[in-house]
Amino acid sequence: MSATVAMASGPRAYGRRYWVFAVPAALVVLLVILFPWIFTIFMSVHDWKVSGDTPYVGFANYAKMLHDQRFIGAVWRTLIFTAASVIAPLVLGVWAAVCFSSNFRGRGLARTLFVLPMMATPVAISLVWTMMFHPQLGVLNYLLTSIGLPPSTWVYDGSTVIPTLVMVETWQWTPLVMLIVLGGIASLPTDPYEAAVLDGASAWQMFRHITLPLVMPFIMVAAVIRIIDALKTFDTIYVITLGGPGSASETVNILLYQTAFAYYDLGYGSAMVVVFFILILLISMLLLRLRQREDLR
Repeated sequence: MSATVAMASGPRAYGRRYWVFAVPAALVVLLVILFPWIFTIFMSVHDWKVSGDTPYVGFANYAKMLHDQRFIGAVWRTLIFTAASVIAPLVLGVWAAVCFSSNFRGRGLARTLFVLPMMATPVAISLVWTMMFHPQLGVLNYLLTSIGLPPSTWVYDGSTVIPTLVMVETWQWTPLVMLIVLGGIASLPTDPYEAAVLDGASAWQMFRHITLPLVMPFIMVAAVIRIIDALKTFDTIYVITLGGPGSASETVNILLYQTAFAYYDLGYGSAMVVVFFILILLISMLLLRLRQREDLR
């Protein structure tokens, strides 16, 4: 009888002990994550300035974005920057992973040196690159002129600022792609390669028909991480260019920061945050769906 009562009361007692730990954790999640988003949405439907009244304006801030050429231009620059900052590291990262998967002398040291850019903070890297991009004192123009090439304007010209920023992103995050793909290559079976060697397949044919299809799920993971990270890039662009020259490198992140904290239009800036979050969420869901389809093949 006592054993039956203990078994019946055991789950209830366990449930009560469970809620003691679950409730504080849920409250922390609500306060730290959910409340800022609710408050951001609340501000986005008000004409929220730093001082003065904050009248309710409904979806006026969202409708304003449809006709705001500066916002539309920032969206296009964000998409272009993201696409280039994903494609270049993916191509170079896969190539580096294939190279580092081979046995050669000094491979461990080469891997260590290759991943060093990923270890530094983006702000520190941006400051170093800013000095290197200087038109007169920068080392990059010195290297160009020393081999007979004309100096470049780098981030000081609207036509070259986005490619230059993409170069910085590629330099920093190609090692991340390399590590992800290299882990995939290390887990591949050796039987297909042995059979391909017996059939006389070349190195390119083995990469094209064996390595690439087998590591494609790992490449998709790297692509998802890089796209989300590139869409959110702020510190690199802000430190190097502040969105300039003019608005040539002004992405959505830079624009909403300027709108909210330079022009003090918190309502319109909050509306940009909501729209940008929805954009990132939709792209992430699409990429995850594509990755699931790739896993099912």
